[in-house]
Amino acid sequence: MESFTEVVNQRYDESNLKEGYAPFCKHIFLLNDFTDARVNVLPITPENEHCLRTKYEARNEKELPVLARHFPQELVTSADKPLPVAKYLDLILYSREQINKENAAMNKGKDTSLTAPWGIISIKAQDVDYELPMNPITILRNALGKEEGGSGIPIDREAYMAAYNYW
Repeated sequence: MESFTEVVNQRYDESNLKEGYAPFCKHIFLLNDFTDARVNVLPITPENEHCLRTKYEARNEKELPVLARHFPQELVTSADKPLPVAKYLDLILYSREQINKENAAMNKGKDTSLTAPWGIISIKAQDVDYELPMNPITILRNALGKEEGGSGIPIDREAYMAAYNYW
């Protein structure tokens, strides 16, 4: 993890930040020439839809579990047909202020050792250098509010429908 952070910090350029779904959210897209992160989005086709699974999941014990769907890797890849290595990494950043607000809402202590203005809250391995639509369930989770593991941003119907159409 340390070498990953070093590469990200070396490549960080504030002028390359792209707007996210809220004022406290930004994206930075990095060429993925330093990890073996693989794309994790597959189109649903007649050939693979029987492999699609659902489950309730929460990212931690304080969040409300939400229904999510996924392809188990062992059902859609093999040694001779792995998922491709992603061309880009979409680093999703939140402002330090937002991270502190969400941590407080979840009764997590404030980490005073972290002083960077932005923190990485998610990394998406993908083949394009622009933001892909957020998963619809993530939009719904965010609208729940900070106390339930979201960000408190109301649902944007247009963004939700774009996500629905993509996913």
